[in-house]
Amino acid sequence: MTDDALSPTCCPEPSARLNLWPGRAVYSGPSLELDLHSGSVAVLAIGTDKEFTLETADGTRRTARGALIRARVPHRIEAHGGWMTFCYFEPGSAAERACVAALGAGEAPVAVSAAERKDLVQLCVAPERPESPDIDPRIRAAARKLLKDPQLADGATEFASRVGLSRSRFLHLFREQTGTSFRRYRMWARMLRAGRAFLDYGTLTDAAAEAGFSSPSHLSSAFHATFGLRPSRLLAAGCVIVDETYATTYWTNEVSG
Repeated sequence: MTDDALSPTCCPEPSARLNLWPGRAVYSGPSLELDLHSGSVAVLAIGTDKEFTLETADGTRRTARGALIRARVPHRIEAHGGWMTFCYFEPGSAAERACVAALGAGEAPVAVSAAERKDLVQLCVAPERPESPDIDPRIRAAARKLLKDPQLADGATEFASRVGLSRSRFLHLFREQTGTSFRRYRMWARMLRAGRAFLDYGTLTDAAAEAGFSSPSHLSSAFHATFGLRPSRLLAAGCVIVDETYATTYWTNEVSG
């Protein structure tokens, strides 16, 4: 098994599904026993058919049907054989704010919920509402640029200069407005681009290059740190990848050398 050559084979009964939107992604399927990881954006984890156990890096364990975990919070999920839905929100988006309000999360790094699954899932699949007017337009412009061109090597200094801010003020404002760091947001944008590039080219080598990673192994290690598993393992699980922007679907069920 390699992280490169991936065979697109049609699978009549897929075991997993990954839907991609601009800035947002939703995975539904087996949990795949994720390792300890720290996400680039906030994620709403939902036990599709049963409760799960959420463990944070300090050893705290919580049982829940749903949990909102903020960006940069190390955690691990035990699904106990159940299926999971993971909704990764665009930082600072109206959908993320709606989720925070629905769970009464406030500023807490982790908020758990015992709500029915169908109520939580609606937070994942609801159409994105117009952006909140209180998001600084300079930060919105920078975030949109990152989503459009995540492969660019420009750093925070260049982005700050474009919007007329010092580097330190830009980084502070970016974190304040989005809830994640500039570096993490760019990683998230690159992950989304890699997913779409894989749809176009069918290999992680091409996906890595298109998204600005130095190599497939760089993409693989970054993916593991962000999501708790290697991309080859996700694809080998028989995942259906759907780009909701263009309604493009890709089936995978094996990784071959």
